[in-house]
Amino acid sequence: MPAAFSLAVYTPAEMDEIDRQAAKITPVATLMEAAGWAVARAIKQRFKPCRVLVLCGPGNNGGDGYVAARYLQQAGWPVGVAALVAAPNPTGPAAQAAARFAGVHVPFSVAEVQRAELVIDAVFGAGLSRPVGGQVADVLAAARRVVAVDVPSGIDGATGQVRGMAPKAELTVTFVRFKPAHLLYPARESMGALVLADIGMPQSVLRQCPAQMWHNVPGLWGLPVLSPESHKYTRGVVSICAGGVMPGAARLCAGGARGAGAGLVRLAAGQAAPAYRLGAPGLVVDDAPLEHLLEDSRRKVWVCGPGLTEEEVEAALPALVAAKRTILADAGALSAYAGRPEGLRGVSVITPHVGEFTKLFGAPTPDPVAAVRAAARLLGAVVVLKGATTLIAAPDGRVALNTHATPALGTAGSGDTLAGIIAALLAAGMPQWDAAAAGVWLHGEAGLQAGAWPLAEDLEAFLGAARVKATQAQNIFMKDNAISILPGGSH
Repeated sequence: MPAAFSLAVYTPAEMDEIDRQAAKITPVATLMEAAGWAVARAIKQRFKPCRVLVLCGPGNNGGDGYVAARYLQQAGWPVGVAALVAAPNPTGPAAQAAARFAGVHVPFSVAEVQRAELVIDAVFGAGLSRPVGGQVADVLAAARRVVAVDVPSGIDGATGQVRGMAPKAELTVTFVRFKPAHLLYPARESMGALVLADIGMPQSVLRQCPAQMWHNVPGLWGLPVLSPESHKYTRGVVSICAGGVMPGAARLCAGGARGAGAGLVRLAAGQAAPAYRLGAPGLVVDDAPLEHLLEDSRRKVWVCGPGLTEEEVEAALPALVAAKRTILADAGALSAYAGRPEGLRGVSVITPHVGEFTKLFGAPTPDPVAAVRAAARLLGAVVVLKGATTLIAAPDGRVALNTHATPALGTAGSGDTLAGIIAALLAAGMPQWDAAAAGVWLHGEAGLQAGAWPLAEDLEAFLGAARVKATQAQNIFMKDNAISILPGGSH
């Protein structure tokens, strides 16, 4: 299976289409049998035999539950089924699965759930279109330990929002490919351990239904490789607009760029140059006017925003855009154009946190993927929405979801370091979306390696090790997947 497909994330609507196409090749009942078996196997691997109650809805999610109940019963587990409705649609595959379960049927009630030691939630799947309330909510809330089939009932599989209520599962077993809710908050908090099961979905169907969303891991992108003839200019030059008020931000950005492999990092400090000359010895500090610095064609990649006032941004950013440079805009550059994002047209990448994004474009909820895609289209730029799950969107609709990080990155200056990392990868020649996605992953890995309470200035020291780990993971991934067909055709 090509690498890009194994990292693909499909919305519930896209999975419905895949299921429809697959039914022309493989009977739905066959896939349902494999799904239920995968649920039973995952449970047997993680739990000791106990009294199990399977809550089955009327659709295919419920059908998976009936199959899981049968396999657990055959393994000697005490199993009962509680159906939300008397029987599934008699003409559908779920009815066939229900008919093959010859065990105990009990009422769909709070009392029955309270008697169970483990509850399998097969009521509603990821395509839920209405809030969960009333009896269903009461029954699910009474469960002590939950295993969810596909997603916990009450989770919107497309947006990661909770509709009404959703139980918190210890384990969620899903199939074929992850859906956005498996990686997005707040839904991610309800998933517990995640198992992605192969149920024999025809590969030809997946190839016919190309994804527009991916899980952000090495293999989705490849880092630049040094050759024996590499030098500082082939590795790339990163230039950073450095202000006179908050010099620490520009220094952190420079540290991120240097740690991520930039060949040369230069601070365009103008009259503030003396404040920067006692910094890292590997930095070049320029005091010449910006228009003179832009005469150097080797300085293709610029970072504008970290540590800058709005006035400093207004003086620098239009000149960079007019010079047709590759620009990463962050921090002060985002604040300067709050409420008028069209002023950022011409930049290549922006890296807002949720507060900055909201001031620019409005709140990204309840559908953050749609919001970040719309922002990327509006600007014609890659948008990196930083958060517990970071979203990286390209103007053509591609989105990467990054979960490889630590809450410890939520510290002042961490975002400045990220800006420098992405800029270094841009300067090395990576395409904009790839560079942003790779930079976010490397930033997260550096945070994980830096320990429980890193400072922003600690991160740059771990970026070399992060690159090594990314390269190793990418090589393993490509070997396991045999060939690489990455989104955008960049590799």
